[in-house]
Amino acid sequence: MRYHQAIVVGGGLAGLRATVALLERGVEVALFSKVHPLRSHSVAAQGGINAALGNHPEGRDDSWERHAFDTVKGSDYLADQDAVVLMCREAPARIEEMNRWGCPFSRFDDGRIAQRPFGGAGFPRTAYAADKTGLALLTTLYEQLLRLRQIPLRAGLLTVYEEWIVTVLAAEEGTCCGLVALDIRGGEMEAFQAEAVLFATGGAGRLYAHSTNAVINTGEGLAVAYWAGAALKDMEFIQFHPTTLYGTNVLISEAARGEGGVLLNSRGERFLAHYETSRRAMEIAPRDIVARNLQTEILEGRGFEGGYVHLDLRRLGADLIKDRLPGIRELALNFAGIDPIDEPLPVQPGQHYTMGGIACNVRGETALRGLYAAGEAACISVHGANRLGGNSLLDTLVFGAAAGEQMAAYIRGKTPHPDVTSGRVVADLLREEAQWVDRLATSSGKEDPTPIREELKETMIARVGIFRSAPELQAALTKIKELQERYRLIRVRYRGRKLNYELVGALELKGKLDLAEVIVQGALAREESRGSHFRADFPHRDDAQWLKHTLAVCTPDGPQLRDQPVTLGYWTPEKREY
Repeated sequence: MRYHQAIVVGGGLAGLRATVALLERGVEVALFSKVHPLRSHSVAAQGGINAALGNHPEGRDDSWERHAFDTVKGSDYLADQDAVVLMCREAPARIEEMNRWGCPFSRFDDGRIAQRPFGGAGFPRTAYAADKTGLALLTTLYEQLLRLRQIPLRAGLLTVYEEWIVTVLAAEEGTCCGLVALDIRGGEMEAFQAEAVLFATGGAGRLYAHSTNAVINTGEGLAVAYWAGAALKDMEFIQFHPTTLYGTNVLISEAARGEGGVLLNSRGERFLAHYETSRRAMEIAPRDIVARNLQTEILEGRGFEGGYVHLDLRRLGADLIKDRLPGIRELALNFAGIDPIDEPLPVQPGQHYTMGGIACNVRGETALRGLYAAGEAACISVHGANRLGGNSLLDTLVFGAAAGEQMAAYIRGKTPHPDVTSGRVVADLLREEAQWVDRLATSSGKEDPTPIREELKETMIARVGIFRSAPELQAALTKIKELQERYRLIRVRYRGRKLNYELVGALELKGKLDLAEVIVQGALAREESRGSHFRADFPHRDDAQWLKHTLAVCTPDGPQLRDQPVTLGYWTPEKREY
């Protein structure tokens, strides 16, 4: 068994920012990641990061208060407003921190960080690094880890476990005391004791077909926390990005529309003008609105054959596209054989972001002492029912830092050392988990996990997608229950233990099925339409009944749902303008 003061699970922006905070405070840290940290899904974030810097000529009057109001309004008033205020107040300082650390932000001619318009924002407040902002931020944070490892007082404080997957958390009397993980390369299970554990494992996009998410975004971290006793919050809110490349669902950033790209139906019309909800802001309306209206065009026969519309960037001109949208042009050329300088791009909505996650407060603390969460894996909640573009990257930096700082304070207060009793708990859990994985790896069951996985993805996109209804959701739940039963009989064909990705996929599949059940149960219970959750049988928002969060707790009989009030205090749902 190995011991570390702190364990951070997830090598994306939230995990790296928390690790930096821990190292700066002299805490010894183990960083676990399924892939090299620079291959984490954070690199896929393209368009930018929000902060009221006031650098844009049209944004001189911007403020953190206006940023907070736009975020709350965009969330359809389901975001906790104290958390939103904290995030937006800290935003400029976090941008300046990354700037000081060398992040290559795009610049205006006078040297200030450039900002562009984004959906749902009253001002152009999205800072960016061309259309590769996530990559720029992640590389900058990784460089900080390398820097800290060279400082004599910090040398030896960081251990990186690359290509490991955490399968179960250890808890003793309501306190997290470690975990068990599988070394994907070596094939062995190992136990790790720790004073505190942070999950920053990203979202659960791969529950869905037609997703922009990387294949590593399976929701495993959410499932492991859920099984250990942490509540999942607002899982029914799944964001669909309006513009993904038709046929591949590669993300075409909101930056393309923020820079002036337009959406056209098969008649050549800018169809967003035909809808009351998007007539004013057009292409930079909030994502849930644009996605619903775009999907309606397709469903009503005004899309192109196959089910897509056009995103036309030609009006921007070659110079602007090459300067500000080079990544999008490269993706279009490589994945569609289309140069957006000359031709419009075929786009369709695709699953993009998990607004729900592990329930935690603004310091990352969960109901399980010593367990923390940050980033897309967490639900604090600053995104509510609909996340604004540019706020996810900000979320990772603000609350990744906050969680790391709080973990350091918690560990210092404990006088950390390898505890004998909790060590036995972790060791016992290792034996149980190793036996379970061995049974899975050698099972002679009749079910192949691949069809189960594919049927789940198709069920989720078809029945728990942009438009929902009780009959469709109930049919999805019935199917998920069937797939859970079939999972009990799965077999893993490849018997080797080293680099056995079939085994890894089978382990992840159990979590996918349980998370899908939580999403559907929450969507069935919420009999209203709010943000990304649109019920055709309950098409209106109902603040009298549903201005509350959904919490799901794991029980032997499946998820048990309860409510939690939304924290208001600044703006009421009646307020439509700042």
